[in-house]
Amino acid sequence: MSVGPSFLRRTFRAFRHRDFRLMWSGACASTIGTFVQQFAQSWLVYDLTKNPFYLGLDLFLGQLPIILFSLVGGVFADRLDRRKMLLASQYIQMVCAFVLAALFYTHSVKIWEILSLSFIVGLGQSFGGPAYSALLPTLVPAEDLANAIAMNSIQFNLARVLGPALGGLAYASLGATWCFALNGVSYLAVIGSLMMVQVRFAPRKSSEGILKSMTEGLSFIQRREGLPALVFLAFFTTLVGFSMIGFLPVIVQTVFHGGPRTYQFLLMSSGAGSIVGALIVAASEKLKQQGYLVLWTLMGLGTAITGFALSKSMLLSCLLIFLSGIALMASASMMLSLVQLIVADQMRGRVMSVYNLAFRLGIPVGSLALGKVIPVVGISSSLAGSGISLIGIAVFFMALTRGATLFQRNGPAVEKATP
Repeated sequence: MSVGPSFLRRTFRAFRHRDFRLMWSGACASTIGTFVQQFAQSWLVYDLTKNPFYLGLDLFLGQLPIILFSLVGGVFADRLDRRKMLLASQYIQMVCAFVLAALFYTHSVKIWEILSLSFIVGLGQSFGGPAYSALLPTLVPAEDLANAIAMNSIQFNLARVLGPALGGLAYASLGATWCFALNGVSYLAVIGSLMMVQVRFAPRKSSEGILKSMTEGLSFIQRREGLPALVFLAFFTTLVGFSMIGFLPVIVQTVFHGGPRTYQFLLMSSGAGSIVGALIVAASEKLKQQGYLVLWTLMGLGTAITGFALSKSMLLSCLLIFLSGIALMASASMMLSLVQLIVADQMRGRVMSVYNLAFRLGIPVGSLALGKVIPVVGISSSLAGSGISLIGIAVFFMALTRGATLFQRNGPAVEKATP
């Protein structure tokens, strides 16, 4: 495929829309800051405790509020101003970053303080996440939605490449304090972009209870063909597919006997692969049998994870984690676009809160489980088991969904509910 003007216009067509450009730029700057902090935080948690369980616990506490409150956040995203919800979420996360910077600056930080701040950040994300997922489709026309989702994945994974690079540089030259301070400053970018976007969604006034609204969203998912399968696949993908990234410090120190630079290089390889995966999806106009393509991609992800777990070569490990990044982001982008395209806007907040909950729930559950399993059977055997499990579930769903309309047609019908 030649990379000509028409190819570039097709790949980056969501950027034709002003509000999407603003949100993309602000979110990218903020996410880079998040990964700068995450680089320092993951390394320091393991360095302070020398126990992989605390790595898993830190990830778990960051996701726990999302598990507890995302469904409520989805109801509010359908009832309240989504921009104001997102702004409140950014303020909470910005304050936490500056508090952590102050604790490190005064040399008084303790592990329980890091864990507590991770929980508070997760609390902000539990309401900001559904609002962002519901707001994104209103920034572009329906025909550019899949491209916008892929472009949003690219900004996230571009940050995964730049964040660790900047984090490693800041950590080595300035210290951990500046990693957290830089993250705090980065939130100003997304706050500024939120101030400028024109939100075209009018909240629906409702007197019904929160529980009833949540039940409506769950009933919609049950009735909509393909949605239950996509929700389950989202959960299982993060349960076993994201675990490798969370426990890279263990791989670096126990398998390669390396330091922060080795950790940084592996993170950047994974992020670069994810960018390539998202670009592949963005450049595609219409993918035939997209549901089955998701399952094939998940099998590729499981194979790459298994190979990475067994590899003793740094070069081979970088290649495999790069390939896993391609497969992980391509599958995640395709699943998300399938969900977004079959949901009406008035239900989007609730449906996306359930989907995001499933997607995010797999991370802490998988992290806690691996944190307990790794000391018993070792990091390599644990990650290899995760990869084999992912291959197995993809094969199972391929057999189970044979004949399902969502997994056979070129793409789901779009409900004309986006303003």
